[in-house]
Amino acid sequence: MSFNRLEADDFVVSAQAQTATCWTTNSPTLTQFYTQSNQVNGNSGRYYVTVFDQNPTGSAAAAQFEIAYGNENGGGALAYNQTAAPGVSPATTIYGQYRTLVLEDENSGFVFGGVSGSSIYVLSIERAAYKESLFPGSMNLILSGSIGTGDNTLYLTDNSGMVTVPTYYGTMRAYQVVSGSDGKSYNSGSGGNGYTTDSGSYGLFLPDIGTIILNGNALDLNSVEGLNLGTTTTTNTNGNNPLKLLGTIQSGSSFKLNSEETITSDYIFVRARNSEFNYSENPSYLSGSTGEVIYNYFINNPQSYITTVGLYNDGNELLATAKLSRPLLKNFTKEALIRVKLDF
Repeated sequence: MSFNRLEADDFVVSAQAQTATCWTTNSPTLTQFYTQSNQVNGNSGRYYVTVFDQNPTGSAAAAQFEIAYGNENGGGALAYNQTAAPGVSPATTIYGQYRTLVLEDENSGFVFGGVSGSSIYVLSIERAAYKESLFPGSMNLILSGSIGTGDNTLYLTDNSGMVTVPTYYGTMRAYQVVSGSDGKSYNSGSGGNGYTTDSGSYGLFLPDIGTIILNGNALDLNSVEGLNLGTTTTTNTNGNNPLKLLGTIQSGSSFKLNSEETITSDYIFVRARNSEFNYSENPSYLSGSTGEVIYNYFINNPQSYITTVGLYNDGNELLATAKLSRPLLKNFTKEALIRVKLDF
């Protein structure tokens, strides 16, 4: 065993972004959406609805995302105690939770493309579905609903392909949800930016927390810009609003979303020069009693094989090992450059 101190120029750090689908089906587009009756009708159903990729009665079904409804005034949900705290309901809890999480200010309100909104739908992607963040530009959500006697379909995406720098809430990135696809808007609404004319954008895309917040006012528009979703905003009323949004997602049958992860790799270049690492401490090489080279031939012409590279600290503690794919012959006439890659 031989040791050699590594120098600063022996280290190189590289970072690469990798993308993958968010869905457990390994398909980039989720086309089927199911709920579980026990969850919807249970206590947690007052706050959110869990959406599965298959009928949850089967063992292969997996949760993909949750839908929650929030209202600044508490409308659309039964109050906890209408007498003691009028208007305070699961809807206010959801609104306050995401206001604190995103805006970091309990006195602020959500603003969608310059227009305030007190009614929100929250799509929270399962944490296990993405390793680091959602991939901006990959969101393509189709919502299909009815207006009067006709049908209307919204194609929603984030506007990451249209802005150079995203909006930041603290250190959290935010993009506007607009009418369009693949990170760019269609030429609709005001100014061709994919917004509605009077209600601002369709929501916020928050890749760093795996969350999409949709603007309830925009979805409720009774025009080609909205779905006439019929959100219930009356206080102390169970409006089943998450199921209303789920119905439009089921009708659209297409939710495309990818995740993004930055893999940081530390490359360490281990150099074995011609005069180094030529002798071995293997018992077949040295005499156990005298420590002499058993075969005189190896004194001036040693032959050794490099099989493992170990990384040690100054306390001579082994931190990491790298195994070569095959033994590497080393002698006075050969030099080796071994690249060790550490991913973290």
